[in-house]
Amino acid sequence: MLGKGEEKALKKLRKELRSGLYSFLVLSVLEREGELHGYAIRKRLEELSDGKLVPSEGALYDLLKSLRKLGLLRDSWAEVGGRPRKYYSITETGRRVLAQLRDEVKAIESVLGKLGGVE
Repeated sequence: MLGKGEEKALKKLRKELRSGLYSFLVLSVLEREGELHGYAIRKRLEELSDGKLVPSEGALYDLLKSLRKLGLLRDSWAEVGGRPRKYYSITETGRRVLAQLRDEVKAIESVLGKLGGVE
């Protein structure tokens, strides 16, 4: 059981760790699966992580907006079942950035492996 200060520290550090990771995961999902709407992206992250890495809806839509502004995603509207939905897809710039991020993740995995106890 963690104390109040420990809980606060864990919450802050977890948020920082996950913020960049979510960008990487969203780009990876869109590269692999093509065009998806926000809810489908969130559900896919939930499935892939067994519910452990799921951004809140607000955080996800802020992230999608940010990635779009950076030119890493594009969006388009489509009507599905009489309801408009915004779909997102990765751009060529997004693919190139994602490739560089993968190299970064491999370096992080290597360091974690050397530290031991991290699987």
